[in-house]
Amino acid sequence: MVSFPDAVKMFFARYVDFQGRSRRSEYWWVVLFNLIVFTVLGILLGVLGGFNPETGEMGPLGFVFIGILGLYGLAIIIPSIALFVRRLHDINQTGWIYLGLIIVSMIPFIGLLASIAMIVIACIPGTAGSNKYGPDPKNPAGANADIFA
Repeated sequence: MVSFPDAVKMFFARYVDFQGRSRRSEYWWVVLFNLIVFTVLGILLGVLGGFNPETGEMGPLGFVFIGILGLYGLAIIIPSIALFVRRLHDINQTGWIYLGLIIVSMIPFIGLLASIAMIVIACIPGTAGSNKYGPDPKNPAGANADIFA
């Protein structure tokens, strides 16, 4: 299993790596990390942002936090796509499925099914052993271990 810090490091280190495979733990640790980042920034925006519900105005610090949220969101788009493509590779599927899911998700009501499909895909265990996208990330030496045994 990939640890939380290792998953976050790999997420940013493999920023544009659309090759290979990623384990479920790597994917879900990154989802948790991004959820924590967005939650903390959202709380800081709410607490320190200076939003006045009576006037509907926000203080200057609020715009800074909105900018930070936006920049972080933009910064993780490509690595998130790459991570999901590697997750698809782990279940021996092409990464082009992700494009199909994104296109389908833009259709009202059907988009909900595409979102559910993405969650299901992220939960499916990877194929045991090597597949056409690379060695098993759980046991990368396992493919050649039986040759020398």
